[in-house]
Amino acid sequence: MKRIISFVVRHIPRKHLQLFSHVALKVVALFYKGNQVECPVCESHFSKFVPYGRVARANALCPNCLALERHRLMWLYLKQKTSFFKPGQEVLHIAPEICFIKRFEIIHGDQYITADLESPLAKVKMDIHDMPFDDNRFDVAFCNHVMEHVVDDIQSMKEIYRVLKPGGWAIIQIPIFHPVPDVTFEDDTVTDPKEREKLFGQDDHVRLYGKDYPERLRKAGFTVVEDDYVNSLSLDEQVRFALPKDEIIHLCRKN
Repeated sequence: MKRIISFVVRHIPRKHLQLFSHVALKVVALFYKGNQVECPVCESHFSKFVPYGRVARANALCPNCLALERHRLMWLYLKQKTSFFKPGQEVLHIAPEICFIKRFEIIHGDQYITADLESPLAKVKMDIHDMPFDDNRFDVAFCNHVMEHVVDDIQSMKEIYRVLKPGGWAIIQIPIFHPVPDVTFEDDTVTDPKEREKLFGQDDHVRLYGKDYPERLRKAGFTVVEDDYVNSLSLDEQVRFALPKDEIIHLCRKN
């Protein structure tokens, strides 16, 4: 299964996976019946989660809603530590994850806006470097695993800051590859896909983030809280929900 998943993720365009993978996984779910793990997003139970990733990680993907480890962690964080589930907020979701879209729409209705340059799941097609939204429009913004793909991450962060209302907040997550360098590494002269994967973690990444990531967010204007939320949960919860052990939640506020 790991080999099949790795092949699919590497060779099938992401936009096609976003449109069709949930159908195939409904069949896969039949083989994962059980009660050893639980997805807090869709509240489904399985013997384990499905492997996922270019180098497939065991126990990663919920076959019902397609939530990964980081999505399950974020859902719990939003439930327990924010007011996100209170209706009536203007929400911008950049590169929206399929596991969240319908659930967030139920809460926030037309005030929930999905946006992306390429994703077939997004309502608004846009370039994150120059977003087509007014200043101070949104209460909340999500932008996860995007900054490693964009040409100018600081400008993109500034755009998120611009469209947030004063007092608004965002969660802006990036992938972490160990060992984590002290300083973010980027080199736009590297064009060979194999070399890019070696240096940046994936061939479609343009930088490898380091321990200075929160400082890059602060350069965009944010006040940043680095929340090691996962380790505030019990070991039983971490195992049952199959949560990432090293994911720091970056809560970014506009003062």
